[in-house]
Amino acid sequence: MDWGTDLWDQYDIIDKHTQSGLELVEKYVKFVKERTEIEQNYAKQLRNLTKKYNPKRGCKEEQECRFSNHQSFLDILNEMNDYAGQRELIAENMMMNICIEITKYLQELKMERKTHLSEAKKAQQSLESTYKQLDSSKKRFEREWREADKAAQYAEKTDQDINATKADVEKAKQQANMRTHIAEECKNDYAAQLQKYNKEQSQFYFSDMPLIFNKLQDMDERRVRKLAQGYVLFSDTERHVMPIIGKCLEGVTKAGTNVNERNDSIALIEQYKSGFERPGDLDFEDYSQGINRASSDSSLGTLGTPKGPLELLGKNRSKPFWLFSKKSKRLTPERIIVMPTVTEDFGHLPPEQRRKRLQQKLDDIGKELQKEVDQSEALEKMKDVYEKNPQMGDPASLSPQINQTAQNMERLRGELNKYESWLTEAGRRGDSMLRRDTLPEDALSYRSHSNNNGSTHEPYSPDGTHSEEGTPDPSQAIYAEFDDDFEEEEELVAPIGQCTAMYNFPGASEGTITMQEGEVLSVVEEDKGDGWTRVRRANGNEGYIPTSYVSISLSK
Repeated sequence: MDWGTDLWDQYDIIDKHTQSGLELVEKYVKFVKERTEIEQNYAKQLRNLTKKYNPKRGCKEEQECRFSNHQSFLDILNEMNDYAGQRELIAENMMMNICIEITKYLQELKMERKTHLSEAKKAQQSLESTYKQLDSSKKRFEREWREADKAAQYAEKTDQDINATKADVEKAKQQANMRTHIAEECKNDYAAQLQKYNKEQSQFYFSDMPLIFNKLQDMDERRVRKLAQGYVLFSDTERHVMPIIGKCLEGVTKAGTNVNERNDSIALIEQYKSGFERPGDLDFEDYSQGINRASSDSSLGTLGTPKGPLELLGKNRSKPFWLFSKKSKRLTPERIIVMPTVTEDFGHLPPEQRRKRLQQKLDDIGKELQKEVDQSEALEKMKDVYEKNPQMGDPASLSPQINQTAQNMERLRGELNKYESWLTEAGRRGDSMLRRDTLPEDALSYRSHSNNNGSTHEPYSPDGTHSEEGTPDPSQAIYAEFDDDFEEEEELVAPIGQCTAMYNFPGASEGTITMQEGEVLSVVEEDKGDGWTRVRRANGNEGYIPTSYVSISLSK
């Protein structure tokens, strides 16, 4: 069944039907566009929401991220941000694959339909023109035949008239014969026009219009097929990102399961533990014996002991130490807390917090020293290359940078010795020595390096000044104790877990590593909050990968 055969006389219906189909396509495109706008607005609102609740740099909330419940909330915000990105991807794909593609196809269909309807109109106009010619020839034939009939009757009447002359009879007969001849020509012309019209009419109804209707049918079926594909794409576009959306939701679930209330309590202890002993009993002050009250000290204020909470907070030592501060709208000299002066050795902090700050300072200095050592090695290599290949550069041009790097290394080594001494005084000599294992051999061989080069610089004393040659340096024992360890090759950091790649990652950037979906890698360093995790392959290659691309299982 086709339109050309079964709908040969329904031109108006076909015209309206095809127009209605094109309008439906336009309506669907508008519908998808509004859907993409909704997705984009939804994604924008989600991003604004996550940005609103993300802690700002340096604020109190950022400092509390060391607790698992705070970190899990940040993980949820990151997952929601990724979720918003997937909603944006849905909107983008719908716009590209449905709206733009179908709109382009719709324009082609409109041009095709216009062409087919134009062909139908031309065929109709041609048939109408032929019919007009037929009608004209028919009327002429009718008129000329009547005239011939009248001329014949007049000739016969004249021939029977006894009063008519022979000339009149001959003239009437000639006129009748002429009219008859013209009528015959009109008849033949009418017959020819009729035959031509019938032929064109048959061509019109059995060939031309069925062909045009069938083309319109094919066009409409292709429109319906394309629209059906657009319907399928509407769901497939969202279905394709469902796995990643599912991973985002799994990340939210994982963030909830990663909350550990016990570890949070321990972290709070580690962060705020002062190391002080609890206050002892107050001594009895016997005024009857004339004892000066000001000379009486509590168990917290004995000479030779580290500063306690009373001294650090500037409280009156003659009064008990209260855990809960009493708020008062009116400030009196007794209620004003005088904050202690911040010192370089962190002596203003409680013992436990002082040790941690000194250890953190040592870590920072070690990292800076490592950078300077790496830069020094690079400059020496570049100088060697310039000496072997003078056309590449002047070796003397590197001397200022080499001297500056050497000065920076000496300064950092002096600070390292100084903070090591303070850490030893704070009771963490063992921990500080262990931390020195992470420093490079060049950074720890200052004495031997300086002696070999004939340097006259002396080691720094704990207060930052040059110590005399005969004065023992507390940090020298540390160097001597670990000289053998630093001569050995640095061992690889032991893995802390494993991870499985969920997606392919090209690893095109410097410091990253490629991975394939399903590949199992060893985790060397956890995500520090920047979205990257350090991993290692079985062959020893290491690099960074996006944390959201893998499923991590840490060793317990």
